[in-house]
Amino acid sequence: MFYLRLARGYRAPDLGRWLLTSAAGAVVAAFLLRALGRAMSDPLGSGGAVTRLLWCLPPLAAVAWFAAVAARAVPAQRPERITGLIAAGAGPARIRALIAGETALAGTLGCALTLLLFLILRNDIAGAALAPELGMGVELPPAAPITLLVLVPLVAGISAAAAVPVTDALPGATPAPGPRGFHPLRIALPTGLIVTGVALELYGLRPGAAEDGRPVRLPAGLGTTSTAALGGWAMTALGLALLTGPLLSWAGRLLALARPTPLRLLAGRGLTAEARRLGPPLAVFALTLAVVLTVVRHWVRTPGNADILPVVEAGLLIGCAAAAVVVRLAEIRTARREVTDALLGLGTPPRLLYSAVAIRTLTAGTVLLLTGGLTALLGAAVLA
Repeated sequence: MFYLRLARGYRAPDLGRWLLTSAAGAVVAAFLLRALGRAMSDPLGSGGAVTRLLWCLPPLAAVAWFAAVAARAVPAQRPERITGLIAAGAGPARIRALIAGETALAGTLGCALTLLLFLILRNDIAGAALAPELGMGVELPPAAPITLLVLVPLVAGISAAAAVPVTDALPGATPAPGPRGFHPLRIALPTGLIVTGVALELYGLRPGAAEDGRPVRLPAGLGTTSTAALGGWAMTALGLALLTGPLLSWAGRLLALARPTPLRLLAGRGLTAEARRLGPPLAVFALTLAVVLTVVRHWVRTPGNADILPVVEAGLLIGCAAAAVVVRLAEIRTARREVTDALLGLGTPPRLLYSAVAIRTLTAGTVLLLTGGLTALLGAAVLA
């Protein structure tokens, strides 16, 4: 009943966040139930059940990532709700538990709808093409789907609880100012990963490398590649993702270099200040998009290897990553509202603020094009 009372005060962003979490959880539940149906349809000892369950991990991780980013933005976007909860006697830990429970409830609703559809289709409604995917003709153990589907709200709730800092759950509290820049180790680690990964990938792609060692067979019809090339690409992609935040900060400093105009000063200082919060969701989005585009390029060059399951998973991954970016941008906009009002009160033209936002967007897009483009280029070399 408490969550129903909270839902009465939902606005459009809250409802959208809740529905997106439910929809993503429903898709992941469909993957899990398909793996269960195929496991019941296949003969004993045929194998493949573990592989199909492993295919469910990327979309489950995408839902966890979106749930974490969305839960992190709740205290900033709805301070009046948090204030009301504190007035009712809820402390920071309880507020974190309430946000996590709300997220888990959204995932539970999506899983319940998918389970209902799964049971309806098993009732002699689905055709022969879907019979192996649903495990038709085999008795369904009641505990099996519940055990699998409980993973979705559990992972989403834990991710949401871990993402909300206790200090941010207290409106009116003055948080300690965080560091504006990045620690040298934060820059040295991804740089080392990039250099080592590129060297390892070049070693794995050298002439005659296919005869050395045991090649790795990639899923989804992506062929085979060497272990060194695949490991080098993974290290490079991780390094580029970790370097996204520092690159955004450096790009902001570059905008405000020398004698900047008010437009460049606002754009550069704003991008530098928000680089730490913008970096992670933008890095995940760029990495996901680069991987998906690389795989699609390979499928286009070699027709007949595409499968519907990776296509749906790719759509879910991109959707969750893009939604996380939108939520983080909304959180930053809410946090900067006081600064924006102060600038407008001092007589700053609104057109100047819009132009600064446009320049920040263009600069961040350039950084993502650099990191994502390099990731896709090196990935294409692995799949060549």
